Amino acid sequence: QVQLVESGGDEVQAGGSLRLSCAASGSIFSINAMGWYRQAPGKQRELVATLTSGDNTNYADSVKGRFTISRDNAKNTVYLQMNSLKPEDTAVYYCNARIRSSSGREFTYWGQGTQVIVSS
Repeated sequence: QVQLVESGGDEVQAGGSLRLSCAASGSIFSINAMGWYRQAPGKQRELVATLTSGDNTNYADSVKGRFTISRDNAKNTVYLQMNSLKPEDTAVYYCNARIRSSSGREFTYWGQGTQVIVSS
């Protein structure tokens, strides 16, 4: 079993910055990709940013140039640096990980979510 623990959510004024962290622990053979999704009230969960083991990144158009995803392989941790935050960035942010077990199978895991509130 794998656990994803997120931290860093907070309330911040528009134009401010936050850094989210997500640490993976448990039965991890390798991590194929980690990323962040978000869900605002009344909306569907949407991709924010992903980072593969091959260092390929993918960002939502709405966050390009403002958010940066990175990782610390030694800590099995992914980060999301969020700058120039806007009220429309307000959402619960969820960490996602595609992890390969020792059996070779890939599983997808989700964190519990961390709230980000951006006030105008």
